[in-house]
Amino acid sequence: MYTPDLYKNEDPESIRTFLKENSFGILINQTNGKLCATHIPIELEVNADGKEILQGHISKLNQQAEGFTENDQVLAVFTGPHSYISSSWYDHENVPTWNYIAVHVYGRIKIVDEAASIEQLKKLVDKYEANSENPVIVENLSAKTMREAKGIFGFEIEIDEIQATKKLSQNRDDHNYKNIISELKKTENPQAIAVAKEMSKCRK
Repeated sequence: MYTPDLYKNEDPESIRTFLKENSFGILINQTNGKLCATHIPIELEVNADGKEILQGHISKLNQQAEGFTENDQVLAVFTGPHSYISSSWYDHENVPTWNYIAVHVYGRIKIVDEAASIEQLKKLVDKYEANSENPVIVENLSAKTMREAKGIFGFEIEIDEIQATKKLSQNRDDHNYKNIISELKKTENPQAIAVAKEMSKCRK
């Protein structure tokens, strides 16, 4: 991922928090000579050796999985808030741009066994059912329903490299920076407001 030094995020804790809060990602690999991508939740976890990995699952009907054994190199892309930035918000002439936060994780993927897949599924459901009034609990599902779990491949990705970008108008002076935040809030667009919130954290 092309990232000028000014926009690089090299803070491990910040990246870790981002991955946990924006875990719906895009898994990309090459299968049969063709690039493939699947939009799925991909969770940051710690394995038995205390090493951070990514976990997820895809359907066994998804042809993307055929490529995992031929070439285990994959890319997982995660995006956060993003918004158009109008140059009319500056006190000088310039070009419009786009602010965004993104993380690319490069690694090696392997399919896990059925028992591990079910454990991953339990963790995933527990995470997203935590605030539900009537939470679904995998252990309470019927054998008939759980047979559907046989239709997925659970996987783990051993992380080789992380590239993180946080492009939030760091190249602007305080006056223009504050004005961008103000204008973003006026849009009433949730993505724009989220970008304004992130910008406010970066510069007081």
